[in-house]
Amino acid sequence: MSGHDKVPVDETLEGAVVFNVPFPSDLKGLDQMAPIIIKHPYYVDYIHSYGQDSPFFAGLANKRLMGTKCTACGHAFATPRKACMECGAECAWVELPQQARVHAFTVCHFGSEEFLPDCPFVLAQVEFEGFDTLFLTRIQGLDPTAPSLDWIGMKVGARFRRLSRLKPTDVWFEPL
Repeated sequence: MSGHDKVPVDETLEGAVVFNVPFPSDLKGLDQMAPIIIKHPYYVDYIHSYGQDSPFFAGLANKRLMGTKCTACGHAFATPRKACMECGAECAWVELPQQARVHAFTVCHFGSEEFLPDCPFVLAQVEFEGFDTLFLTRIQGLDPTAPSLDWIGMKVGARFRRLSRLKPTDVWFEPL
């Protein structure tokens, strides 16, 4: 077979199928041609690193809540951080209690894609004994259509997804 022989190429079902693509008979009209618009599925493998927050997500996967405590001034953070917001010193990892109290809440009627199936839902800041900051979480087991100020101060307990997805939604709280 010489290099000039034509080899038939089978068509596949991949890509766009088009019919009647307009093309002007006069090449001068190409500047006036409307753009061709096609729709493709688009897939990307997104690689994300939790970096300094990796111990928090490893804790969730093992049904443990992790926070941090300043190694210098002792300020304790329910939402972990590498450096202290009070004095700037390094923080060390510590385990949070699995019980907390509702500090504040709101009812969310709209949410990101992750939360849409749960709308409306109760989103709360909970406080842990011995920690100086609050932790943002969902509260399940309450009726979001009948919110009550009685929920403030209510004791709640952590619950974990059986199979971790390494996401903040791996943990939520329920009334005790």
